[in-house]
Amino acid sequence: MDDQNKNLILATALSFAVILIWFVLFPPPEPTPTDPNAPVESVQGEDPAAQAPANTPSAPADQPAATGAQEVATAQDAPRVEINTPRVSGSISLIGGRIDQLSLKDYRKTLEPGAEIVDMLSPLGSENPYYALYGWAPGAGVTLDQVPGANTEWRVQNGDVLTQNSPVTLMWDNGNGLRFKREIAIDRDFMFTVTQTVENTGNQTATLAPYGILTRHGEPENLKNFFILHEGLIAMSDGELTETGYSDMPDFAYNDREGARADVTQVSENGWIGFTDHYWMTTLIPEPGSPFKAVAKYDQAGDTYQTEAVLPTQTVAPGASATAQTRLFAGAKEWATIREYENRGGVQKFLDSIDWGWFFFLTKPIFAVLHWLNATMADMGIAGSMGWAIIALTLLIKAILFPLAYKSYASMAKMKELQPKMEEIKKSAGDDRQKLQQEMMALYKKEKVNPASGCLPILLQIPIFFSLYKVIFVTLELRHAPWIGWLRDLSAPDPSSILNLFGLLPFAPPDPNSILAILSLGVLPILLGISMFLQQKLNPAPTDKTQAMIFAWMPWVFMFMLGQFASGLVLYWIANNTITFTQQYLIMRSHGYKPNVFGNIIASFRKKPDGDSE
Repeated sequence: MDDQNKNLILATALSFAVILIWFVLFPPPEPTPTDPNAPVESVQGEDPAAQAPANTPSAPADQPAATGAQEVATAQDAPRVEINTPRVSGSISLIGGRIDQLSLKDYRKTLEPGAEIVDMLSPLGSENPYYALYGWAPGAGVTLDQVPGANTEWRVQNGDVLTQNSPVTLMWDNGNGLRFKREIAIDRDFMFTVTQTVENTGNQTATLAPYGILTRHGEPENLKNFFILHEGLIAMSDGELTETGYSDMPDFAYNDREGARADVTQVSENGWIGFTDHYWMTTLIPEPGSPFKAVAKYDQAGDTYQTEAVLPTQTVAPGASATAQTRLFAGAKEWATIREYENRGGVQKFLDSIDWGWFFFLTKPIFAVLHWLNATMADMGIAGSMGWAIIALTLLIKAILFPLAYKSYASMAKMKELQPKMEEIKKSAGDDRQKLQQEMMALYKKEKVNPASGCLPILLQIPIFFSLYKVIFVTLELRHAPWIGWLRDLSAPDPSSILNLFGLLPFAPPDPNSILAILSLGVLPILLGISMFLQQKLNPAPTDKTQAMIFAWMPWVFMFMLGQFASGLVLYWIANNTITFTQQYLIMRSHGYKPNVFGNIIASFRKKPDGDSE
């Protein structure tokens, strides 16, 4: 076995190993839950985190008034304030002042005509309740019934419909010296601003802690449970990102004081906390520079997941008032929108809410360039701009790696020229492997050839490939992104199938969950196999029978392996193979070696399975 073939076998083995075993060898690190019972320094005096949950439906044991059934009935019958902007629609329940109905006008659940728009938030009584609630945790001089809670009935002071240009103001007077006001505003995208004010009209000092809560009943309906994607709790605490899956939240330490499993973090200056799904997210964002307590909980009794942002306790003297402001992001994880909130809205590291993975140093710049290419082509009126952007990105990556590729392919051409001499060395060395290696190394040194250089471009492609795989899988911009003809969603596998002759036969291809799906190859996977086959035939077939068999099967194995991958990723690989083939062909010809591609193809078909010619 000559050294060049050894290198090619090594590169092939590495590629297979990475693709087949990557997810087994490199699982995400297990989260390390903190102990909420450990002493956490309170911002001012009392510990509001202990009292805020008493006002939420997710803590039924502490609920002072309604039962769960009563709450559902109340939520369904509650008077509401409409939310209507160019991008979202929904309503606010006046019972509790919950933001609990929200849909995204720009996004559909499927590509089918007339498909429903995506729902973000849902009220109690719906199939998957998910809502935001605000309030004040009582401190010294204030009892639980004197602050607004989950069942408090608010009245509208100003505004009939919440739009991006017209906020809504809600009022509630406890009749015992405290008057509460809540102003809710929304911008042109997905960011709410909730300003809470309490006015002390009595004759006693009151201490209260403002808070915001996100509550989710049960896991998301379309939870992926795929570890390459994080779904669940996400929080930023003074620059440190925390990610905890829904399935891991029940592992939080048990907190007897609150009757639920909880994780508590004191944030000193900047942070946010909420829930992230594949493409959508809700987060509570206190004002930058404001300390707060970030609380994450799981209540087994109600199967509820909850996050809280509890702001510092405020002391309100008679005749005085106190104000607190918290933003709520509830919408799509659009890269440009989230970047705008980070850069201009002061939301620290908000782009990290997109799951960039371990290769963030590659995934972030790769997507930034892909987004720019897509936007540029879209502005030029090019249909299917994201598909063309992927091809353009491939060209750019190959251009960056061209110096290495040039050296590699030039070295391979030189190795081909040395093959007669290498064969002579093999014959003279016989079975003496030590002599063979010594003479081979002497030949490489004399001719200034590096036999390992052919592996380098392949090894560099592996992290790039997985980074692009991550980008295509997690970013919203690839969702439902069309390219040409039948390819209407680059984040999904090629929907065409060879089993029905790509739509010519009058029956549907197998369901993606069917065992036959692996045989249901689309146009792109087949083109991938052909491109790998042609690239392989650029070089003469190995003389060793085992090597020849491995190389003969490799393109078709990859074709089936990647058949159910996102079509955008398969498109990248086809473009990469095509460009690599062109580069290698031209470079090898420029160094005097003339690859006989079609001759090699014909020869491969004329050989028997054992490698002997007919």
